[in-house]
Amino acid sequence: MKMESISAKWNWKHSLLYITLIYAIIFFVDKQILQKLQIGHDKIHLKKYPDLPLRFRYDGTFKILQVADMHYGMGKVTRCRDVTATEFKYCSDLNTTRFLKRIIEAEKPDFIAFTGDNIFGSSTTDVAESMIQAFGPAMELGLPWAAVLGNHDQESTMDREELMYFISLMDYSVAQVNPPAEDPSNLAKGGVMEKIDGFGNYDLRVYGPPGSHLANSSILNLFFLDSGDRETVRGVRTYGYIKESQLRWLHRVSEALQGQKQDSNHKVGAQLPGLAFFHIPIPETPQLYYQNIVGQFQEAVACSRVNSGVLQTLVSLGDIKAVFVGHDHTNDFCGNLNGIWFCYGGGIGYHGYGKAGWPRRARIILAEAGKGENGWMEVEMIKTWKRLDDQRLSKIDEQVLWEMCPSR
Repeated sequence: MKMESISAKWNWKHSLLYITLIYAIIFFVDKQILQKLQIGHDKIHLKKYPDLPLRFRYDGTFKILQVADMHYGMGKVTRCRDVTATEFKYCSDLNTTRFLKRIIEAEKPDFIAFTGDNIFGSSTTDVAESMIQAFGPAMELGLPWAAVLGNHDQESTMDREELMYFISLMDYSVAQVNPPAEDPSNLAKGGVMEKIDGFGNYDLRVYGPPGSHLANSSILNLFFLDSGDRETVRGVRTYGYIKESQLRWLHRVSEALQGQKQDSNHKVGAQLPGLAFFHIPIPETPQLYYQNIVGQFQEAVACSRVNSGVLQTLVSLGDIKAVFVGHDHTNDFCGNLNGIWFCYGGGIGYHGYGKAGWPRRARIILAEAGKGENGWMEVEMIKTWKRLDDQRLSKIDEQVLWEMCPSR
């Protein structure tokens, strides 16, 4: 009887110790592991995706908002640069966010392209939080968006590869780190897999209006390229540039896309137009100072000293009709080089440098499909204009970038 009492007492103590151990393990997992998988105060969640594929609206249009050089820091504690005391009583990153929201509300874009220096790496100690705030308006409204990196994004605690991975995982982002390994565009001659320089080289396809005979066909192609940050070439420090491996990839994917148009849904001989987005302008851009441009050329072009043949490649491809860049904040012009338009976005960010009294701005790109006897056809025209952060959200410098020549 005494032995049974001792055994019962031991079992009770053993059970209590076991239960205590289980609670201790649960507490440890919650405090030490689960809470580390949080961004801010919100527990990690599955990525939210936009309605895909990207496509033209029922009215035959597709509108892109280009956002260049946000230079986002740490929100309301990050002060503005190059603004006058009469413009703002207090100015911070929140003014950039407010302006972005105003444009989205006014223009109602179908897609947003962020063209680099999205954050000012040296001005933030929490890169993830800065990016969440910078891209916040697009995510809050569920708009599809994509981004490339500039030369300042990586100046904090994430390198360029980590930044692009993070961006690709954000809500409603359609950005990619690079084409998937199994993508045929990665195969060079002879079927050899080729590594592409940089992070953020990818293409997106925009399909025809819903219900049209082109609803399952791409009619506009968007190309994104990593123009790098800084390089040392033969001992000389210079800005980054698009490398030969990236141009070879661009050539392969462009050829493949043009090959896909040879089906019954497209006009015979019709070439699908494309648009390219990257951050640092190409070395030929200074030539535009002596040519007719639309917009303002107010600062020297800060490009690489290395000419890797970007312009020659684009001309040889024939499908890319316009290129959109950032980097030089007070340049907002469009100019034509060998039949291709090169357009600056004009700096939108208040923490990036600007020009006092010269409103921050952003660029709108509108592609319009033509209409024939059988409904919507291929893209017929591509236009652009800019919006200013003034009281009227002024619309300026509207122009036609490309128009399809009527078939004869």
